[in-house]
Amino acid sequence: MTLAADLPQSLAPLRELAWTPITLGKSPCEVWRIALPDGNAVFLKAESLHDLAELPGEIERLNWLTRMGFKAPRVVDAEKTSSRLFLLMTAVPGTDLTHYTDRPGEVVRAYAQGLKRLHALDPTHCPFDHGLDARLAQAEARMKAGLVDEADFDTAREGWTAAQVLDWLHRHRPPSGPLIVTHGDASAPNILAEDGRFSGFVDCGRLGRADMWQDLALACRSIAHNIGQEHVAAFLAAYGAEWDPQLHDYYCMLDEMF
Repeated sequence: MTLAADLPQSLAPLRELAWTPITLGKSPCEVWRIALPDGNAVFLKAESLHDLAELPGEIERLNWLTRMGFKAPRVVDAEKTSSRLFLLMTAVPGTDLTHYTDRPGEVVRAYAQGLKRLHALDPTHCPFDHGLDARLAQAEARMKAGLVDEADFDTAREGWTAAQVLDWLHRHRPPSGPLIVTHGDASAPNILAEDGRFSGFVDCGRLGRADMWQDLALACRSIAHNIGQEHVAAFLAAYGAEWDPQLHDYYCMLDEMF
């Protein structure tokens, strides 16, 4: 455990338990799995306090998903100190899809199951706007705050600046389709499966109403990376969508800013 001394008092009993850092993914938060004496586990996220911190929004979204009865972590506790915010959550059953790369059929099935179930939620009940107006405004705010990691851009954008990406996004903005409830970061580490079937989402801080390609683009990219481009068509068929190269490329480009 490498936690600073500002752990809130309400979380202090966790200090004596076994902590395992979670390094998969590119979250700005520190994340730990904490083993409980009964054999179960909880997860703790910590993020530095700043105007564009993501944990406050994730707490709201997890509570909303709980009210919707959807498969995602439940908030156990949320506390802040003078410098950091902490989120304690229940564990979601199963393992993320990066552990299924030797079973591509199960990856495709679980991906399609999870996104179809999430996208079937009634968007009129979702208070979180992630349409392009909101996302582009957030992208600009992140760029101005120096939060965009230009060194982590995809190979196709190697050497680009965040300002160049943002300019491209404005110039190539597509018309938006119907807004549905999307995860916002639908990459393989954030989709869990148990016994080969979808069991829940994690890292839900970007959930909101957006075009379905907000999720489909990142899912297709992640499937191609983890199990091969040849499985993208099977995923889209299982989900019930047709390949759209323009929207795929646009939403992958948008993801560079987050």
